[in-house]
Amino acid sequence: MSVMDDRAAFEEKKRRQALALAQDQRLFADAIDMLHAADKYDYSYLWSWMGVPIIQLPADIITTQEVIWATKPDVIIETGVARGGSVLFMASILELIGKGKVIGVDIDIRAHNRDTVDHHPMAKRVILIEGPSTDPTTLAKVRAEIPAASAVMVVLDSDHSRDHVLGELRSYGPLVTQGCYLVAADTVLGHLDPDQTPRNRSKVCFRGNEPLSALEAYLKETDRFEIDPVINGKLILSSSPGGYLRCRKEA
Repeated sequence: MSVMDDRAAFEEKKRRQALALAQDQRLFADAIDMLHAADKYDYSYLWSWMGVPIIQLPADIITTQEVIWATKPDVIIETGVARGGSVLFMASILELIGKGKVIGVDIDIRAHNRDTVDHHPMAKRVILIEGPSTDPTTLAKVRAEIPAASAVMVVLDSDHSRDHVLGELRSYGPLVTQGCYLVAADTVLGHLDPDQTPRNRSKVCFRGNEPLSALEAYLKETDRFEIDPVINGKLILSSSPGGYLRCRKEA
C-alpha cells in the first residue's frame, strides 16, 4: 500500500494557519487576558530546562528552539542571564546541532547562579560576561568572543524599559548576521493595559516604556530586519509577540 508523502503539504498548512492566527485579534485579546490572570501564580517562573529555572513561557521556549534549529547560528548572545536556564537551554540546542556557544551578558551574575551554570553539563557551550550590556567595555568583551565569519543570533531579555532596550537594539543589532534572528523579549508589555501590567517584577514597565515601543523605534532606523510573519503569527500565550526579527542583509 502506497502512502502519499504529505510533509510539504503539512508544513504549508502550518504556515497558512500561523498567518491566519495572526489576524484573529479576539483570540489574541483572550490570550492576553489569560496571561494576565495566570501571572497571579507567577506563571512564567514555573518552568525549568534541564533542572534550571528558565523564566520563559512555553511558547517562547519552543519558538526560540525553532529558529535556532532552522538557522544553526555559531554564536547566540543573550542579555539577561537571571538564573541561567535560558542560556543553558540555547546551549543544549547548539549541543544537539554539534557546534556553537552562547554568550550570556548580565549586569549582575550572582554567585549561586554562576555556580549553577558552571556545573551544568551544558557549561562547555556557555560564556558568561558580567557588566552593563551596552557599556563599551562589555561590548568589547562580547565581540572578542565571536570568531570571524560566525553566524550570530541575539536575544535581548534584560532591563525591559524602552530606552534600555533601544540601546541594546542599537548595540547588538549590528552583530546579527544575515538569515539569523534578533529577538526582543517581553514585547507583550506593549499590549497590556495599565491594570494588566505585572507588578511582581524588579522593574515595572508600562505601555510606552517597554520593549515593543523600543522595537518600533528601532525598525524606523534600519532596514536590516523584518518581523517574521509566520513565527510571530502563532505567538499567542507568549511574552514576545512581534519580537522575532529576521536579519535580511549584512551590516
